Amino acid sequence: MSIKTQILNYKSELPSTVKLVAVSKFKSNEAILEAYNAGQRAFAESRPQELRDKAAALPKDIEWHFIGNLQSNKIKYVAPVAKLVHSVSNEKLLLELANYCTLNNLTLDILIEVSIATDDSKQGFIKSELIELFEKIESDNLFAEKIKHLNIRGLMGMASFTDDQEQIKAEFTTISQLFRDIKSNNYKFLTNFDQLSIGMSGDYKIAIECGATMVRIGTSIFGDRI
Repeated sequence: MSIKTQILNYKSELPSTVKLVAVSKFKSNEAILEAYNAGQRAFAESRPQELRDKAAALPKDIEWHFIGNLQSNKIKYVAPVAKLVHSVSNEKLLLELANYCTLNNLTLDILIEVSIATDDSKQGFIKSELIELFEKIESDNLFAEKIKHLNIRGLMGMASFTDDQEQIKAEFTTISQLFRDIKSNNYKFLTNFDQLSIGMSGDYKIAIECGATMVRIGTSIFGDRI
C-alpha cells in the first residue's frame, strides 16, 4: 500500500481530536514529500542533524516534531526548527533547552516524557519526580523565570514493547490519569496544557481509547526501516 494511501486512510480513521504525527526518521525526502502531497503536515524526527537537514530542504510549512533523545550539544539543531519537542525526559534537559531558548530569544513548545513502561530502556520522569518539578515551577519564581521561554504543552509516553494489550492499556491509562490530574491542579504556569502524545503503529487504537491527542505513526505509513 502506498504512502499516500496510508496517509489518507489514517486521516479518515482518526478522530478529529487526534493529530497524526508521521514518524519520518531515516526516511528519504521523497517519501516525506509523498506524504506531504497527500495532505500530511506534521512529521517527527529522532536525530538532530537529520531534522535540521530535512527542515532546510523540505517545504517550509511542514510542522516538525522531535521525538528522540536530545543531548545538550545538539539542541542548536532542534530548537530553531521544531514546532514541538516530545522527549523532555529530565530536569537537566529542561533547563538546557530553556537556557538555549533564552539566549536565542526563542519560544519552544515541549512535552514532558513520562516513564510508564516496564522496559528499562525507556526514559522519562516518574510520577513523583514530575509532580515535584511542577510544584517547584509553581512555587519558585526564580526557577519559573529560567524556563519562561518553554511552553509545557502536555505529556508524552511510550508503552512497553509487548503483545499484552491489557498491559499497554494499563500503562496508557496511567499517563492519561496523570495528565488529567495535572490539569485539575490548575498550575498557573500551565497556560495551554492540552496534549497527550501516546500511541504508535502497533498500539495507537488503545492510545486513542485512553485519551491521546497525538499518535506517532511511522512503520505503518512508510514501511519498515531498511
